This record gives sequence, C-alpha cells and structure tokens, in this order.
Amino acid sequence: MPVEVDADNLKQGLLGLVIALVEIISEVLKAQAIKRITGGRLSDESIERLGQGIMDIEETIERIKQEQGLEQSVSDIRNQLDDVIDQILDTIVIPIDTNNPI
Repeated sequence: MPVEVDADNLKQGLLGLVIALVEIISEVLKAQAIKRITGGRLSDESIERLGQGIMDIEETIERIKQEQGLEQSVSDIRNQLDDVIDQILDTIVIPIDTNNPI
C-alpha cells in the first residue's frame, strides 16, 4: 500500500521546523550578545551593529511566518520541542529520586 503524502502539510511542517530552529538559534545568539555586552567586551559601535542585526533577524523571521502562514505551525513545533527538552531534563539530567524528592 503506497504512502500518501500531503505536500501542503509537509511544506508547513518542514518550514515550521526550520523557522522554529532559526528562532531558537536567534535566542541563543541574543543571550550570547547580552553576555558580551554586560561583560564590557564590545565597543558601542559593535553593540549597535549587534542589536540591529538581531532586530533584523527577528523581523525577517516574523515576516516569513506571516507570509507563509506558519505562526501556528511554528508555535506547535516550539511547544513540542519544549516538551522533548523537559522530558530529557526530567529523565537524564535531573532524574527524580522517589526516595528523596526535592
């Protein structure tokens, strides 16, 4: 029996995943930028360029989400990724000791 693939759903899912990953990478970059700014390692000019670059990335992500109708898809994927991370943290990184709950 052949597998039927809905091209529109596949496109939405794949684009949603890509945009969600770009959002996550952008958030990591923003956190690193804040560390460098608060650490005094950047000149005023570098801070300005960095801030403008981050704003440009965020605006582009939002524009793509709106143009492609991906707002809900990206939100759903981000929620699913958050659930996966929570599960990983709960089971691997921070295992719950039933004899000694926190």
